[in-house]
Amino acid sequence: MTECNGQGLLFSSLGRQKIVGDFAGGRLTTDAGGLLLREVDRRVGLVEALAGCLTDPRDPAKIVHAQRTMLAQRIFGIALGYEDLNDHATLRSDPLFAVLAEQTPDAAAPLASAPTLCRLENRVDRKALGRLAAALVGQFIASYDAPPAELVLDFDATHDPLHGKQDGRFFHGFYDCYCFLPLYVFCGDRLLVSYLRPSNIDAALHSAAILKLLVTRLRQVWPAVRIIVRGDSGFCRWRLMRWCDRHDVQYVLGLARNKTLEKQVAPWMAAAQAQFEAANQKVRNFHEFEYAAQTWDRARRVIVKAEHLPQGPNVRFVVTNLIDRRPQQIYDDLYTQRGEMENRIKEQQLMLFADRTSCHAFIANQFRLLLSSAAYVLVEHLRRTALLDTELAQAQTDTIRLRLFKVAARIVTSVRRVVLHLSSAYPLHELFARILARLRTGPPRRPAPA
Repeated sequence: MTECNGQGLLFSSLGRQKIVGDFAGGRLTTDAGGLLLREVDRRVGLVEALAGCLTDPRDPAKIVHAQRTMLAQRIFGIALGYEDLNDHATLRSDPLFAVLAEQTPDAAAPLASAPTLCRLENRVDRKALGRLAAALVGQFIASYDAPPAELVLDFDATHDPLHGKQDGRFFHGFYDCYCFLPLYVFCGDRLLVSYLRPSNIDAALHSAAILKLLVTRLRQVWPAVRIIVRGDSGFCRWRLMRWCDRHDVQYVLGLARNKTLEKQVAPWMAAAQAQFEAANQKVRNFHEFEYAAQTWDRARRVIVKAEHLPQGPNVRFVVTNLIDRRPQQIYDDLYTQRGEMENRIKEQQLMLFADRTSCHAFIANQFRLLLSSAAYVLVEHLRRTALLDTELAQAQTDTIRLRLFKVAARIVTSVRRVVLHLSSAYPLHELFARILARLRTGPPRRPAPA
């Protein structure tokens, strides 16, 4: 039984020892590791770049909370595990969040309230969204120390289930729910595009337009870079392939099976079955041929995986305009690697709350998706640079958050210093110090101008 009286908090005894408590521990936080993300942001200038994309219609004489401060609240809040605006009803008084927002912890006024943050989300317009999306591409470009020889751009769509009456809400038969259908573009683990769409469309819609914008922007900076587009059969559209053929962009796309394709590969599948029956073990053979669907403008190279497993035949098709690689290289070393992108999408949706699109207005929900994407960019930069060759080098966001960000600390301020007394029981203090040292060395990386 716990009691609270004038003498403090009295808990059940531990043997002969009394257990007592009080609320006089000072200004405490449970998110001291968030300062590592602040160091990341000071290197890459992400929050500053995004703030520069937004116009502020408010009367300057009456502004209490700058837009940059509010953006920092939301982005760092998402990265630290606080998905909802309502969380900021208490976080606005957290001394650590004040530091993350570049405010002194002893400021007389707390940070922005949930209603103020909500008004920010709902006054963003489409032009601002375009500038924010361009800023994320600028961050991607700035993440390279030297021009890359080759970029593989992964395109994929996923569903974002809805539970309200949001604008753009439609029922999707495949996913069997009301949802949005956001489109993502990654290059390895690095995010370039997160584009919210209604679900009453083809999964590949807008992909050709987005690819054109990306290729134009990337070749402005790296004229000689080789660009390969990778996607599943949902992105195998002849207009996309034709544009790539005309603009020296390579592609590796899944191709859905049909009766014509199955008839073409029937002898190869029969041979694979015979080999399986003779050896009683899995058989994988690769072949290629020229194929043109009725809607295509010309024939294209198709790679075939003719596989026979104990469970039965397994045939896969990939269409490509690559000519310098063998069929098995294209399938095993290039196409199958696209599956890793799905893990990055899950990381953003499940751990950084990209699916928290509960605003009524569609544009506000797109803005929320971009805020989640900004949080992902910070965490990914931390993982790729400061966590390299550590036990957390391959960790996902929730593990990084639990082991690095969720650190208890007491914050003491003076005129000249803000001192964090981190928990003496924190088990990763040596790793924490090493990561901080890495982030504090080297020149800053500012986003490339749009």
